[in-house]
Amino acid sequence: MAELVVNSAVSTNSKYRKLALCLFLDFIGYLSYTIPFLGEFTDVIWAPFAAYLISQMFKGALGKVSGVFTFIEEILPGLDFIPTFTITWLYSNFTKKP
Repeated sequence: MAELVVNSAVSTNSKYRKLALCLFLDFIGYLSYTIPFLGEFTDVIWAPFAAYLISQMFKGALGKVSGVFTFIEEILPGLDFIPTFTITWLYSNFTKKP
């Protein structure tokens, strides 16, 4: 019984660490707005890197779909406000799993 409680606490702790990382990575994506004109060019570097990171953080089909969506969202001008990492975390933690 005690093992179950410890495993549950570790699982919850790592779940919220992943959320903190997702929030941080979304914040990095927002930073391109702080540099007028130059910010959109930084997205050319950030978009593939963010797509790779999200596909590694969330395995399987969710990671692949999120990676494609993140790349498109980051590479297109004006869409950086979408918190893709956080939305993916919410989806992975609050949807019913089969």
